[in-house]
Amino acid sequence: MSQSSKFFFSETFEVNEDVKRVFDENGFILLRGVLDKEELSKVEHTLTGSDAITKHIYLDTHDGDRRTDKIMWSFPGSDVTGMVARCEKIAGTMEKLLGGEVYHYHTKLMMKDAGTGARSVWHQDYGYWYLYGNLFPDMGTVFIPLDPCRRDNSCLQVLRGSHKCGRLDHHRVIGQMGCDEDRMLQIQEQCPLEYIEMEAGDAIFFHCNLIHSSSDNTSDKRRWAFLTAYNRASNNPAQDDPHPQYTPLHKVPNSAIKSCSNYTDMNGKRFMGPAYKTILPKS
Repeated sequence: MSQSSKFFFSETFEVNEDVKRVFDENGFILLRGVLDKEELSKVEHTLTGSDAITKHIYLDTHDGDRRTDKIMWSFPGSDVTGMVARCEKIAGTMEKLLGGEVYHYHTKLMMKDAGTGARSVWHQDYGYWYLYGNLFPDMGTVFIPLDPCRRDNSCLQVLRGSHKCGRLDHHRVIGQMGCDEDRMLQIQEQCPLEYIEMEAGDAIFFHCNLIHSSSDNTSDKRRWAFLTAYNRASNNPAQDDPHPQYTPLHKVPNSAIKSCSNYTDMNGKRFMGPAYKTILPKS
């Protein structure tokens, strides 16, 4: 991967002019070591120590005998996962990358189990989010792997600089929204493909128009990822469905993750269960 997109987190890390320039040019930055082992352990305990979150699992993608499961919620809450979504090194960094106040659009856990995880086709997040009333692409996602992400267990793939192409037409592909194939062939000639191999606790911050995908998980290793999406406060969507309109985000210091002892009270998160229907074009 391009060295210019890679940075290392420390308590003194800041989004300076160089970091912002890289994000604007490439459509993403990779920030190594955002969550340390203790923080990852607390997140894992929150997700698997009880059924407070996992009881909300639903099938996201089904492709033959392969599947990817998802848990999604609309508001961060006050548990450990909420502290991650609200902390300065995550929310504050995205705020600076997007150039203004942000709010929590949603968080999701994407679960690709060993040997069975289904692929995610080439798409832009804004391909979905535009249909939800967001007029401007002032949005982004933070993808944090909870397991090492390699090519064989479905690491993220991106087309560097593809966010500059604007929003592409999307259509149905195995129940997902995929980019127009003819335009994709042209874009792939211009925008380099990068495999974003990451360690657990790294984070990639990417623009909502960055074209990305991931393969089937054919390995014997789990690939779970924690993703939080943010929207600019100035980009308040025209509808409150399926994701929330502007709701002030009460950010917390980075230390709040380790000091949080709430692993089971998920009050206020508004989980989106099996009845959740993604808006898809008819053809």
